[in-house]
Amino acid sequence: MSQNNSGTVATTGVTGALGSRIAAELAKRGIPQLLVARNPTALPELAGAQRRGPAEYADAAAMRRALDGASTLILISGHPTGRRLEEHASVVEAGLDVGVERVLYVSLLGAGPVATYRNARDHWLTEQFIAGTGVRHTIFRAGFYGATPAALADDDLVISGPGGTGQAAFVTHADIAEVVATVAANPGTEHDNATLEVTGPELLTLEQAVAKIAAATGRPYRYHPETLEEAFSRRWKQGIGGNQIEAWISWYQAIARGDLASLTDVVETVTGHPATPIESSDWWPEPNTSY
Repeated sequence: MSQNNSGTVATTGVTGALGSRIAAELAKRGIPQLLVARNPTALPELAGAQRRGPAEYADAAAMRRALDGASTLILISGHPTGRRLEEHASVVEAGLDVGVERVLYVSLLGAGPVATYRNARDHWLTEQFIAGTGVRHTIFRAGFYGATPAALADDDLVISGPGGTGQAAFVTHADIAEVVATVAANPGTEHDNATLEVTGPELLTLEQAVAKIAAATGRPYRYHPETLEEAFSRRWKQGIGGNQIEAWISWYQAIARGDLASLTDVVETVTGHPATPIESSDWWPEPNTSY
């Protein structure tokens, strides 16, 4: 086990939209990093950062090698494979084996054992596992990404689903990244064993959010409300499997039921600036890119 891990942060998911922004924020602050990925050749070149891998979340030995030398682990959740808890636990245990002293985990607003959104249940299980290890940790329960509706659009830029008139405080990737990086860069105990709910600055219905995306991009995105029956039938006819349909529909249901209808000042408290409005996002994904 390496003993030279003072102040070094291991960041996972760096090839993704959130992890890449967290890593870039840490690099700007001069924080030494270990960038961990399945494909290390896809990792960016950042000042003060070492590329580590290949390391799959489920490969404990590879993860131990990749995390060796880190004092803080930033864990970005893996794709919903049906074994997300086991994969996350593998990463955390590997980190503890090589001397990681603090785990920062990006979870979801509304995470809980009976959460409407299926993926939020996976996140709650990971939260419980991390807390149970006794390691210093901070949980970031992020609101739904402001970029997600654009990724859910079809080729005609229509976002269809059973979101009703529920509201959510959509948050930008950049704001979440800055909050996580700020906490990671601070070696103090202010946020130890805390759960921070990271939201955008206002509550919006999906129709309102999509209208803002259309205005920001200059592209004719629009929201088309569906009933649960219509949503299920359309996806089933597209040949999509049951698990994926449940995850997709339950995302909309969580909004419709008000599970995401909360606002916090975490972005401003942690970073010193107000949360970014959805229309000011620095990135919009292409249609049909949400998994």
